[in-house]
Amino acid sequence: MAEGCMMALRYGMVFFNLLFWLGGCGILGVGIWLSVTQGNFATLSSSLPSLSAANLLIAVGTIIMVIGCLGCVGAVKESRPLLLAFFILLLLIFFLEILSIMLFFIYQDEIDRYAQRDLKKGLQLFGTEGNVGLTNAWMIVQTDFRCCGVTNHTDWFEVYNATRVPDSCCLEYSDNCGLDNPGTWWTAPCYERVKDWLNDNLVALWIFALCTALTQILGLVFSMTMFCQAVKVETFYA
Repeated sequence: MAEGCMMALRYGMVFFNLLFWLGGCGILGVGIWLSVTQGNFATLSSSLPSLSAANLLIAVGTIIMVIGCLGCVGAVKESRPLLLAFFILLLLIFFLEILSIMLFFIYQDEIDRYAQRDLKKGLQLFGTEGNVGLTNAWMIVQTDFRCCGVTNHTDWFEVYNATRVPDSCCLEYSDNCGLDNPGTWWTAPCYERVKDWLNDNLVALWIFALCTALTQILGLVFSMTMFCQAVKVETFYA
């Protein structure tokens, strides 16, 4: 009976980690695809130039693949060190996620102020040599969200030292339309537009977060149960 339960647990653990590993492969693949095809699309942040969507996906995908591989091999071989390593890594990530969410809600106002300052600082790099990624990112954000600047379209006046905005701020795009009358520009702040979009999709974000947490908890339960069973079997035959 105990052996049957252990076998079922092993298959469940292998299946779980196989899905986990395949998910990591998928995320890594998307990250590599973005890096190759959209290499010029980088971060809007001037202080974190490497924090692009592609780099984030590659890092997350790699971590998930490594953890999934540890759990899968540990389950197949019933290796206590691998199962314990899988459990510790997954638990550490789980706690870091909870800590990040708590800190975000506690310091939300400070984060907002810092983010706006950093984004405004990044505007100064728009259109400059070696910052094609940041330039393209701002053009995409302003076009897709129909906004202009971080907190106001006048943010661009300090960048150009003139009453003008990038062409991506125009209601109807055309070359040098950013030099036309302000009545032809988007005036909504991009920072608020993006926040509103996130709030509109808050339910989907929470569902994703809960599914992720549930998956991690199941992984923790499976791995620790298998680890304890492996210890009992080794003690019994010792």
